[in-house]
Amino acid sequence: MIAGWCWDLLEPHLRRRLLNGGVERPTRRQLLEEFAQAWPEFTATIGVQAPHAGTIRFKWLVRLAARDMEPFLADPEGWIRERFGGGKFKMNLHHGLHFVNTKNFKPDGAPRWEDAPELFLD
Repeated sequence: MIAGWCWDLLEPHLRRRLLNGGVERPTRRQLLEEFAQAWPEFTATIGVQAPHAGTIRFKWLVRLAARDMEPFLADPEGWIRERFGGGKFKMNLHHGLHFVNTKNFKPDGAPRWEDAPELFLD
């Protein structure tokens, strides 16, 4: 099952996909079927707000495939804190190449992400 906070980010995308397919008012079942079909193609990319040349930028740290997201979805701040410590983090959700939504997280703790390797995105 998908975490409620994540469903709130996904549902508008699923509704748009169904609308583009001719379904104006999808039922809950249709939404769940669309989710089951689309979910394997989702990724979550997590970055941290980092100072850079007198301004800020996002240092991207990890990209999770849908099959690897369950621990993150169950406790996103705990998952981030355990791996990267505290800071201002952003999660971008994509379906294939399409941007779907974003959510910010701010786990407490000392930053441990500074020495983490950066994920360079294409």
